[in-house]
Amino acid sequence: MKTATAAGEDTDMRCSSKTIAARILVSVAVLASGCGGSNTPAPNNPPNPAGAGPAPVSMGTGAAAAGGYVILAKAGITNVTGSHVTGDLGLSPAAASFITGFSLVADASNAFSTSASVVGKVYAANYAVPSPANLTAAIGAMETAYTDAAGRTNPDHSELGGGSLGGLTLAPGLYKWTTSVSIPTDTTLSGGASDVWIFQISGDLTTAAATHVVLSGGALAKNIFWQIAGQATLGTTSHFEGIILSKTAITLKTSASMNGRALGQSLVALDDNAVSAP
Repeated sequence: MKTATAAGEDTDMRCSSKTIAARILVSVAVLASGCGGSNTPAPNNPPNPAGAGPAPVSMGTGAAAAGGYVILAKAGITNVTGSHVTGDLGLSPAAASFITGFSLVADASNAFSTSASVVGKVYAANYAVPSPANLTAAIGAMETAYTDAAGRTNPDHSELGGGSLGGLTLAPGLYKWTTSVSIPTDTTLSGGASDVWIFQISGDLTTAAATHVVLSGGALAKNIFWQIAGQATLGTTSHFEGIILSKTAITLKTSASMNGRALGQSLVALDDNAVSAP
């Protein structure tokens, strides 16, 4: 009897252990499922609450925000000759000596300079307070805006036109290319005043000479974001619309014009250009 009882207890213990182990495995599976156990990241393409297309990239306003500048760069801002810029310029961490071709005149406060070529103020990292802190914040905001635009997922259009946008009419939306993008002939962006466009470009952006980015239907340059991992080059006498967020350099060739912002993480180079804030 004793032996039989011991065997029965042993069998019960084995069954009980198996039951507990099974319950633990089920619980772990449920927890993994609830914690994203599928390893599939959640989509990051919030809708525009005010119109068509994705939610806009936040730019902010004021001297400590990326949206406070029409041209913002980290390494330098150059001007060959003759440009006319409407809006403020900012450079950090490079000093004012890396802003060339503008014949800067320092304000008595030494917090900013002025130029006959600029309807606005020119700020640099080595100017008096509060300019250094404001520019550090603005550069950080520019980098955050770039990361936001680059991080949007589930694009509405991928590899459209093989990277050639000439002759196309583009509706509001999120566009993505894993290559460089060119605009060899005029391109139209058609939408309303609250609609948004985000263009994600893994290579460079180049516009041909005398081409135009045309806005129709009330579309506004402040709602158009060009996120460019490479460099942006606007061709001679071309016209461009939108906010350029470049990981590297932005070059406007002779007499190119732009309604938007040139926000480059290295150099912004001008040559007899007209640039105005959107």
